[in-house]
Amino acid sequence: MTVADKPSGYTGTQILLHWAIAALIVVQLVLGEDIKPAHRAFSRGTEPAAADMFNANIHVYLGLAVLVLAIWRLAIRLQRGAPAAPPGESVMLKRIAAATHLVLYLVILGMPVTGALAWYFGLGTMGEVHELAKPVIVIVVSLHAAAALWQHFYVKSDVLVRMLRPARRLS
Repeated sequence: MTVADKPSGYTGTQILLHWAIAALIVVQLVLGEDIKPAHRAFSRGTEPAAADMFNANIHVYLGLAVLVLAIWRLAIRLQRGAPAAPPGESVMLKRIAAATHLVLYLVILGMPVTGALAWYFGLGTMGEVHELAKPVIVIVVSLHAAAALWQHFYVKSDVLVRMLRPARRLS
C-alpha cells in the first residue's frame, strides 16, 4: 500500500473502538487485582465470597470485551489500513511507532486470551504470563500516549487529532 492509498485518518468506528478499548484497559489495570481473592479461594478448593466472585466476573467480562473490540478494530485496520506517518517523520520514528503498535496489539489481544485460559481452564502458566504482561502494557500504553502528546504539542502534527476527529469522506 502506497502513501497515496492510505486513508487520511480514522473512521468514527475506529476512533470509538480505540477509546473504548483504552478506557476498558484503564479500568482493568485499576481493578485487576479484584480477581485475586476469588482465584485464591478456588486454589484452596473453597467457594469465593459473593463479592469476590462478582469482582472476578467483572474483570473477566471486561477482558473478553477488550478482546472482542480489539479483534474488531484490528479487522478494520487490516481491511482499511492506517493513515501514513506525518510528513518528514524519520525512518527511526516510523519503526518505533510500528513496533509500539505491534506490541500494543499483541498485549491487547494476548492479555485477555491468557487471562481466559487461566480462568476458565486453570492453566496457571497462562495466569503467570497474564500477570507478567501487566507492566508491559503499562509501559507500552504510556509510551504510546506520550508519543501522541509529543507529536501534538512539539512536532505539531495531526497524529493526535486524527484519533479524536473522524476523517472526512471524499465524495
